[in-house]
Amino acid sequence: MPTEANDTDIVNVKQTTAADPEFRPRNYLGSDPRAATCRGKLQSKRSKLNMEINKELRLRSGAENLYSATTDAKTKENVSLELRFVNSSLQLLKEQLAELNSSVELYQDREKVVMPMIPLGLKETKELELRDKLKQFIEIHYHEDGEEYDEPLAELMDLRQAMRTPTRDSHGISLLFQYYNHLHFVERRFFTQGRNICRLYFEWYDSLTGVPCIQTTVAFEKASVLFNIGSLYTQIGARYDRTTEDGLDSAVDNFLRAAGTFEFIKENFSHAPSSDLGTDCLRMLVQLMLGQARECLFEKSVLGLDDGNDLDHCLELGQEAAHVSDTYDEVLRTAVDTIVKDCMPCSWLCLLQVKREHYRALADYYVAKGLSNHHAELTESSL
Repeated sequence: MPTEANDTDIVNVKQTTAADPEFRPRNYLGSDPRAATCRGKLQSKRSKLNMEINKELRLRSGAENLYSATTDAKTKENVSLELRFVNSSLQLLKEQLAELNSSVELYQDREKVVMPMIPLGLKETKELELRDKLKQFIEIHYHEDGEEYDEPLAELMDLRQAMRTPTRDSHGISLLFQYYNHLHFVERRFFTQGRNICRLYFEWYDSLTGVPCIQTTVAFEKASVLFNIGSLYTQIGARYDRTTEDGLDSAVDNFLRAAGTFEFIKENFSHAPSSDLGTDCLRMLVQLMLGQARECLFEKSVLGLDDGNDLDHCLELGQEAAHVSDTYDEVLRTAVDTIVKDCMPCSWLCLLQVKREHYRALADYYVAKGLSNHHAELTESSL
C-alpha cells in the first residue's frame, strides 16, 4: 500500500539505464515539491500566483509604454481600457496571495486548540544557470580551463535547486545555511568590485506581494536565502505543541532565531528592492517574532499556575500578559504607520488586534483573580 507523502519526503534520484543518457546523481536534495502535503500545496499555489502576477505586471508595463508612445486617440482609449483590466486582475491576484499568507492554521499543531501563531511563507525563485557564466569567468580571469570545474559548478547548481524546496525541519535549515555559506565564497571569487564579466540575474518573488525583483548582486541572493531561513524558523515554531513545556521551549527558540535572522538582514543588507526585505517590514517582523516568543513564555507561565490563587503569581501573570499586549500594540503601530500596511495581509492585522485585546483582558483577569482570593493585607512586594 502506498503511504501518504509528508514534509520530509525527498526527491528520488533517477537511476541510469542503458537506454538513457548518463545523469549525474544529485548530492543535495530538498523536499519533494510534488508531495501532497498541505504546506506543499500552499507553496505550489504561491509559486503559480507569483508567475501570474509577473505576467500581469509585464502586460501592464507594455500597455503603459504603448499608451505613452501612441498619439492616436482611439488607440489610447483601447489601451486605457486594457490597463483597467490588467490592474483589476493584478488586484485579484494580490488578494489571492494575501489569502494564502492568511492560511496560518495550516502551520499550527491541529490536535490542540490554542491561539494561532503567524508564520511566513517562503520567497520563491526561478531556476538559474550558473555554469556557463562562471566557466567563462574562470577562463578569462583565472586563465584556467573552465571545463575542469564542471563537477563543482554542477554541485553548486544542485544545492541551489534543492534549497528552493527545503524540508520544514532542522535539515531544511541546514540546507539553506549550506547554500548561504557557499554564496560567501562565490561572492569573493566571482563578484568582487571591478569584475563585471560574471553577470548573473538573481530573480526572487516578494513573499508578501508576489512582485518579482531582479538584481545582479549576490547580496540580494544572500538576503533572500536568509529571509527564507527566518521564514522556515517561523513555520517550525508555529507547529510545536504549545500545551507542553517542551513544545513551548522549542517554539520560543525558533521564534527568537527567526527574529535574530530578520534583524541580521536589516542591519547588513540595505537598499532592498522588494518590500519584504525593506527596513520597515523587517523591523515589524522582528517585533512580531519577539512578541510571539513572549506569548509562548506567558503560556508556559500559565501552565505552572495549576488553577492556583497565589496573589504574587497572579500579579506576575497579569504583568506578563500586559507586556505581551504592549508588544503586539507596537507591532501594529509599526505596520500601520509605515508602508508595511500596504503589503501586510489584512488577516494578520486582525489577528494582531485580537491578540492585543485578548492579552490586555487577561492582564486584568489575573490581577482581579489574585485580588479577589486574597483576604490578608497586601504586602509591599504585591503593591
